[in-house]
Amino acid sequence: MAKARISIGTWAYLFNQEQPTNDFHVILHKLQDLGYDGVELGSFGPHPSPVSHPTKASRQKLRKTIADHGLALSGIAVDLWAFKNPGTSIVDENPNAYLTAFLGWAAFAADLDVKTIRVDTVIAPDYFEKDGKELGAQKGMERIASVWDKASKIAADYGMNICWEFEPGFAFNKPSEIIQLVDLVRAKGNSNFGVLYDTCHAHMCAVVGANQTGTKELLPGGELELLDKLKGKITHVHVIDSDGSLNEHNTSTHNPFGTGKLDFDKLAPALLKAGVPHDWWCVDLCFWPHAWDVTAQSKKYLDK
Repeated sequence: MAKARISIGTWAYLFNQEQPTNDFHVILHKLQDLGYDGVELGSFGPHPSPVSHPTKASRQKLRKTIADHGLALSGIAVDLWAFKNPGTSIVDENPNAYLTAFLGWAAFAADLDVKTIRVDTVIAPDYFEKDGKELGAQKGMERIASVWDKASKIAADYGMNICWEFEPGFAFNKPSEIIQLVDLVRAKGNSNFGVLYDTCHAHMCAVVGANQTGTKELLPGGELELLDKLKGKITHVHVIDSDGSLNEHNTSTHNPFGTGKLDFDKLAPALLKAGVPHDWWCVDLCFWPHAWDVTAQSKKYLDK
């Protein structure tokens, strides 16, 4: 892979913005003008979802609208964050609600010709020290792996990959846990399951050890060492800088390129050789307060 196609996540224009861009069409228009190759759909809030586009016809129309703006969909982030309370939790013995919702989003995404769907562990980093103490972290990890085994098989039916976005704001954020969980799911015959390697989260998990419970686990080679350990198990990539801090939502601050500590002269070539099954790099400006102000700069930085 010589060159990456560049997309950006639509959630950037919803969260922490003085005036959120609720109109998806406005986002498409602006990204087309700025020369982006694609868009990554945050399927929640006012942006397209199975609620706003319940029929096949409505989804085909949406797919055409995206293509008419010269853009493609690099992936989809789906709203499964409600599944953390007992009775509907991802770590329940019978996670019916989670998997039923996932099936709905997979069908929706497939109609839009999406090839990558994003998930996370939903529960807080200290869940197994508090609410989930009785269950325990190991059993909890096995239950999540079991859920994602089924989700991976659903996704495979639709020709899709799953990417798990590990990050300081959710459970299993130590390098060894990240590797263990992805290996557990892949060992069940799911080559379409892997991690979402977000450069910012990788730095926070491997260098800072943010929100890790118990003994901190850091890698001497930082985010590059973690990238190497995950080689061949990465199904999607998010790129953005990191200043080593957490934001008010207790997860990584996604700093604009060039304002943090990451060395993209080293990261970029390593990412190109990481065995990712497609050529998309998605810019992730999640929670950055003036996302539109740095959208053009982000594209220029990556083109360079």
